[in-house]
Amino acid sequence: MDITFATRFLGALFAIMNPFITLPLFLAVTANKTVAEQRSQAAAILVYTLAMCVVISLAGSHIIRFFGVSLDAFRVAGGVVLGGIALTMLNGQPITSHERATQEKNVGGLDARAEVEDNPAFYPLTFPMIVGPGTIATLIIYGAQAHQSKQYLAFGLVLAIVLAALFAVLYFAASIGKLLSSKMRVIMARVMGMILSAIAVEMTFAGIRALLPGLA
Repeated sequence: MDITFATRFLGALFAIMNPFITLPLFLAVTANKTVAEQRSQAAAILVYTLAMCVVISLAGSHIIRFFGVSLDAFRVAGGVVLGGIALTMLNGQPITSHERATQEKNVGGLDARAEVEDNPAFYPLTFPMIVGPGTIATLIIYGAQAHQSKQYLAFGLVLAIVLAALFAVLYFAASIGKLLSSKMRVIMARVMGMILSAIAVEMTFAGIRALLPGLA
């Protein structure tokens, strides 16, 4: 297994899909549900997230090529997106690209909103909160970088580890929520923001060097 590739991918994917960042929203959205119902929602989120990640990982590079976008250009754009998310995490602001906009919340009227609130596993918890623009960019970029069997193995293992951590946190959300203080959540958000910002810088400049080799 490619340890270097796995380490970089794990740092990026865990930072952007950090289950402890998702936990407060999950608890807020499922506040009126029993523990059993919350765990059922956690299982549904795992299935939706796994399906989306697999599809994005396998088809993402083909999709961007279909639109005539090079991987290096997408790497720069992905780095900018991740950098923006990292800055919001460092500043303690909500990650707007991973949440519904106001107009999206109002689409469909009361009936549509009631349906979402009753079954929020896919929208908004899986998409766009967990699998948002940053996650999509990370999966496509690192998926395209995997060319050897040891890298494919590392990619699959890292994805499994992050999804397992996500499911564990959401499955035991009621218990963890009582133990995790607001100060601890803030500290974790700041640390993940720093890690993500460093990865974003490296990703952006790697793309720029490939697009403009004269600058290197």
